[in-house]
Amino acid sequence: MKKVILVRFGEIFLKGKNKHIFEKLLIHNILESLKDFKVRLTKISGRYVLTDFDEDYENQIIDYVSKVFGVYSVSPCVQFESSQEKIEEYVGSLTFSSETFKVDVKRADKRFPINSTEYSAHLGGIILDNFPNLKVKLKNPDVTVYVEIRDDGNTYIYDKIIKAVGGMPVGSSAGGLLLLSGGIDSPVAGYMMAKRGMPLHAIHFHSFPYTSESAKEKVLTLAKLVSVYTGNIVIYVVPFTKIQEEIHKHCDGDFMITLMRRFMMRISEKIAKENNLKAIITGESLAQVASQTIESITVTNGVIEDLPVLRPLIGMDKEDIMEISKKINTYETSILPYEDCCTVFLPEHPVIKPKLEKVLKEESRLDVLNLIEEAIKNIEIFETNNIN
Repeated sequence: MKKVILVRFGEIFLKGKNKHIFEKLLIHNILESLKDFKVRLTKISGRYVLTDFDEDYENQIIDYVSKVFGVYSVSPCVQFESSQEKIEEYVGSLTFSSETFKVDVKRADKRFPINSTEYSAHLGGIILDNFPNLKVKLKNPDVTVYVEIRDDGNTYIYDKIIKAVGGMPVGSSAGGLLLLSGGIDSPVAGYMMAKRGMPLHAIHFHSFPYTSESAKEKVLTLAKLVSVYTGNIVIYVVPFTKIQEEIHKHCDGDFMITLMRRFMMRISEKIAKENNLKAIITGESLAQVASQTIESITVTNGVIEDLPVLRPLIGMDKEDIMEISKKINTYETSILPYEDCCTVFLPEHPVIKPKLEKVLKEESRLDVLNLIEEAIKNIEIFETNNIN
């Protein structure tokens, strides 16, 4: 008998003949998440089994694996060769401090002589013999003893099913470029797209000296926190100060945000194409702020030539976004009081429903192409793998 960890996957079951491709990727991602631990992964039918690890690190290993997209749930358990004698001996050795319980047997190995329902009742009887004050409760018991008799010849017994993040393995989709601000929404947007298998790069627009180095460090920290789920993220930090100054100097201030967003989209598409990324991702939520009305989104989206712009939060309530932010541990960093570039030269009355002809008139006062070229030429590049 030894301690092992059962790992279950979810949507991969639906992939038919291509399932092996997704499994190979998921196994790679699991092992990559555990690269700092000594551990062995074995594949059995519908499950992976982690073995040969230092038991002192069991909780850490479970925590890491449960954050790998594609993993549905995880269970610490004991494993031993399937036999009635060994199963019943182990179940008979269990102790209980609860009032109610049930036994749930899954008999994947049809060579085992007793069916699941009968064996559940039989093992429950063994427990009741040892703890006569316990009561069997089939719905919502205090404790469920799970007994999986698998077709690899082993039995796995456990009492915990730890929900993991689910989704699809990162890398099963083409990559995307996330517009990463210092706010609550954009890290959640990146998380949501990575959950659908999309590897992430990120782009941040920095307005030094109007925004501090601390504001940039905050964004790099957010990227590092998201990378716990996604793997390494490359971050492009774009100097945006001159563009904002030129807009402020030459254009109607009420169009500041709209014009800024159009520059951001143009630059983002160029960076995405240069790095073979197939989509742009934003944290926009419909009507949350002035730049996120349908009219504003339409005008800013109009400068994109080829790539799709993905907005995974578009229909979400702010409270729902905050809840996910707290779950993925980005919320406390997101609310740190460092301004981002969108708060620089913020107009008192930003245009909520911009008309394209007016926007184009304002934009004609700017040397758009040269401003973009200069910004891209001075980009700083970081990787979360190199951020402490």
